[in-house]
Amino acid sequence: MNLRAHRVVPKAYRDRLIQLVPPQRQLWLVRRLTQVTARRSRTAPGEVRQVRDVDGHRVQARVVEEATPLTLRQRNIDLVTRALDEAGVDGFHVRHADDLRSAIAVPHTHRATVLRALGRVTSTDEVTLRFIDAGRREVDADHHDAIAQVFHAVTDPFGHTVLGSAFACEVEFWRTVSPPEKPGTDLVAPRGNQVATAVPESGETIHVPASQLSRFAPAGGPATYRTRAEFAGLGHEHVTFPIDVVYTWVDGDDSDWQTRKNAALREHGQAEINLVGAHDSRYASRDELRYSLRSVLSFAPWVRQIYLVTDDQVPPWLDVEHPMVRVVRHREIFGATGQLPTFNSHAIESRLHLIPGLSEHFIYVNDDMFFGRPLLPTTFFHANGISKFFPSPAQLDVGPATVHDAPVTAAGKNNRRHIEERFGRTITQKMRHVPYPLRKSVLEDIERHLPAEVVGTAGHQFRHPKDLSIPSSLQHYWSFFSGHAVPGSIRYTYADLADPSTPVKLANLLTRRHCDVFCLNDTDSGEVLLSEQLAMLTDFLSAYFPFRAPFELPPEVEAERARMTATARAAAYLPETTAVPREQASAPGRVDTGTDEPEWIR
Repeated sequence: MNLRAHRVVPKAYRDRLIQLVPPQRQLWLVRRLTQVTARRSRTAPGEVRQVRDVDGHRVQARVVEEATPLTLRQRNIDLVTRALDEAGVDGFHVRHADDLRSAIAVPHTHRATVLRALGRVTSTDEVTLRFIDAGRREVDADHHDAIAQVFHAVTDPFGHTVLGSAFACEVEFWRTVSPPEKPGTDLVAPRGNQVATAVPESGETIHVPASQLSRFAPAGGPATYRTRAEFAGLGHEHVTFPIDVVYTWVDGDDSDWQTRKNAALREHGQAEINLVGAHDSRYASRDELRYSLRSVLSFAPWVRQIYLVTDDQVPPWLDVEHPMVRVVRHREIFGATGQLPTFNSHAIESRLHLIPGLSEHFIYVNDDMFFGRPLLPTTFFHANGISKFFPSPAQLDVGPATVHDAPVTAAGKNNRRHIEERFGRTITQKMRHVPYPLRKSVLEDIERHLPAEVVGTAGHQFRHPKDLSIPSSLQHYWSFFSGHAVPGSIRYTYADLADPSTPVKLANLLTRRHCDVFCLNDTDSGEVLLSEQLAMLTDFLSAYFPFRAPFELPPEVEAERARMTATARAAAYLPETTAVPREQASAPGRVDTGTDEPEWIR
């Protein structure tokens, strides 16, 4: 049964039937009823297959193993630009209304010449030429305001993901008009854009980088494009500052890491953990990091640098020498503070602003978070540098933090107390579990005003009732009350991998691709569910993000390195680094927390 057939049965009856199945079999049943990824035949890379584009049309697409929206967008631009150059037609780029597609304006008098040129270059199977009007409706080529849309289409070997018309280059035919109220003639566009729909027929042309024509393109690209001076300026909505992405990651299946954790637990008087116990699912690596990084590459190409913060661990597929991703060891950011090794995410997060080379504006991402579709930098930051935060409808529990609170609840209550003391305001809402836009200077300000509490958090090897949850909550409210952040909105969904409804949610997400970001998390499940979760997650992520990234090693090298532990890989392939010296730390050394309460493990 596919997703559509599953929906034929009313939800109330579906839920009632599922409840008749033993809990440990519910996820298994729903997954097989919905088929997160429908079974499809495999086409070899290099071949062409027919697929359905995002707009519903059938198109021919080349099967590839590596592709991104940005590379497709640039490829389409280059295809059309070459065709116009060879035809001797001078066009100029305009800033398309949606930033993902590109647009080139040519005088309407050259229409016949342009169409012949485009017909020649779009004769291959995987390149599509069609005509649309200003309302994006498909029209005949003879339509008086027809816009020529040109795009390569690519897909993965199973045809689950298609990159096509969403990144097309569109040729607009601008008409010559003589306005009665002024001398001379104007070129008038057949539709709107981000700057102007009419310009003087004669005007200055210049070459600019792609980032000045689209906010989706990263700054610093070598290619430049011909445009009119009117379209060359940076608008108020252009983000001109660098934005980095920071991940924290752990491979809980690493036996060397497990040994370090057991030693720390024994030191704190805890019983030794079962190395294969289900309770360690919190630290389990299901390869989410690979796909989360792919989502950044595909949907946020404007990111300057990706930092991966780890406890001397490296995933088997990561090329540590690739410039796009820099691995940062814990000892590089803890300096003279904290206690290593640490197994407390709050402690690690308290040191993120000490990453060497980190930009002022950055986005903190957990490996269970994914970018779901192409996004602009303004999803996370205003162009004037103000960051956004995304409050959740969920509310904080009332009262002070106690030893009986869950660690995340205690941290939220501690955050609230400090916001009240610092700004005289009471916070009641949690934050959505989505990528967090952060300002390094705000994190430094928090540590400057709360040195004992921040360094105390860094010193807890395991989660502790006196922890602060800084990047996921405290930083956003601190930024807001100090004038550095405002509430924002983001289209997002959350799925608990252990919930029987999740296969339906994932099938819908794969089909619609309607969320800016999404989170796939496992709150707490028994061992009997883990294999089913892994299979579901693998099916979904490999279909949603099928294209390999340039920082992924060849499969044969990955297979060889997979025989090593994550710690051994770091020792073998990571260059030695120098920890942050004490004088570079923004806080004094370790602080006694003044509590005899036990360390917490979540």
